[in-house]
Amino acid sequence: PQVQPFLPQWLAQPKLVQKSIKDNLVPIRDVPGIHPRLLKKLQMNGIESFFPVQAEVIPAILQSASNGYLMGQGGYRPKDICVSAPTGSGKTLSFVIPIVQVLLHRVVCQVRALVLLPTKELAQQVSKVFNIYTDGTGLKVVSITGQKSFAKEQEMLVQKKVTGYCSLADIIVATPGRLTDHINQTPGFSLTQLRFLIIDEADRMIDDMHQNCLNQIVSAAFQVKNDSGSNILFQRTKPGPVTAASSCYPQIPLQKLLFSATLTQDPEKLHQLDLFQPRLFTSIYSEKKVHGDGTETEQDTNKKYTLPEGLSQCYVPCNLNSKPLLLLHFMVKMKFTRVLCFTNSREASHRLFLLVQAFGGVTVAEFSSRLTPNERQRTMKEFEQGKIQLLISTDATARGIDVKRVNYVINYDAPQFIRTYIHRVGRTARAGEVGVAFSLVLRIQERQFLRMLNSAGIQDVKKQPVKGNSLKPLVQRYEEALCKLEKTVK
Repeated sequence: PQVQPFLPQWLAQPKLVQKSIKDNLVPIRDVPGIHPRLLKKLQMNGIESFFPVQAEVIPAILQSASNGYLMGQGGYRPKDICVSAPTGSGKTLSFVIPIVQVLLHRVVCQVRALVLLPTKELAQQVSKVFNIYTDGTGLKVVSITGQKSFAKEQEMLVQKKVTGYCSLADIIVATPGRLTDHINQTPGFSLTQLRFLIIDEADRMIDDMHQNCLNQIVSAAFQVKNDSGSNILFQRTKPGPVTAASSCYPQIPLQKLLFSATLTQDPEKLHQLDLFQPRLFTSIYSEKKVHGDGTETEQDTNKKYTLPEGLSQCYVPCNLNSKPLLLLHFMVKMKFTRVLCFTNSREASHRLFLLVQAFGGVTVAEFSSRLTPNERQRTMKEFEQGKIQLLISTDATARGIDVKRVNYVINYDAPQFIRTYIHRVGRTARAGEVGVAFSLVLRIQERQFLRMLNSAGIQDVKKQPVKGNSLKPLVQRYEEALCKLEKTVK
């Protein structure tokens, strides 16, 4: 018999969020408790209704800070919140709106919210959203990702005055490495007033063992300094059991908000995050189907991940030599546009980029860690404007990056892990749109690829063979391109 994993109650009985985005939009005015100022901002940005995740999570975060951010509700410590929802379902706004609202009336500038993201691009994207909603509020958002020099970032974070250091940031958006550098090396940088710690792409942050980073943040948040002569009353101690003594001194609670498209169910990993009475909001679950005769069957009980609704998936069996030809066939013959193509390494993406360029007839660009941040931004912009038909990328973009209007995702190299697959194909069909994902699978990989998808409960992947005859007309030009490429490489 199969052993059923024992899950803590919060994992076993989460708050379910509607999966279908298009049918469950909630007008922004129907979500309780949002400040009129923010409602106005949302409308100015063309947002008239919230996605299901946003409509559930925003009120929950606001509720947890309903007595102002210095205290939890009723003087209790607020519960941590985990959100597991598919790519493109609007997770960023679900923390940006409530955090900006909770901090609207702050008097002193201190670091109250810290958002941790795995990559620079994601951090840029999130701080852009924060900047839109803090504009005109006096709240300061600082992004520390290593795009600017360390000294420059220090200047943006703290200012030295005669009376001591003062913070220049209310909200910090950061990547782990750079943040730990500032915790250790920037004098006057303090997290002792931190109220919200948001970990986006949480599963990756746990997997990449940024554990040390999380520990450092937590110890920095509960640091005790006696030298500054500051009042002991206002110092945070690590929360322990509630006693008469501990209730005398109210202290700012530290609340963790976790967001991910593939939140781990592994209690051991979640334990590392040391969550407090967490609540889980998820739109990743199996549905019971009730039949006419009153019986019900579990549908897709083994669905671990949900993919965006408008996504169709196919795979093309091929051999190593026909792979580049297949890509050219899609681009030149089938006239695909706005294609995001993934390879497994930056060398592979560079080689493929040079090859397509030598072949000609397709506007192509590459996107990997070879490029400077500015070049990456420019490439992204041109792709979104439709000037680039094919963007060849490493997995750097597969995570959370919101690329506008991707029609097709092509897995040029079949992904080795199911999570990589989920994140890659999730770049298309975002926010209720439609999109298609193709995977080019070598015949020797085919069984393993299908087994991987099957075990994750993904069964609607169609096999779509491309006949050798339809590739023939491309062969001569392709071989010329190869010769050209050889010369270039030499």
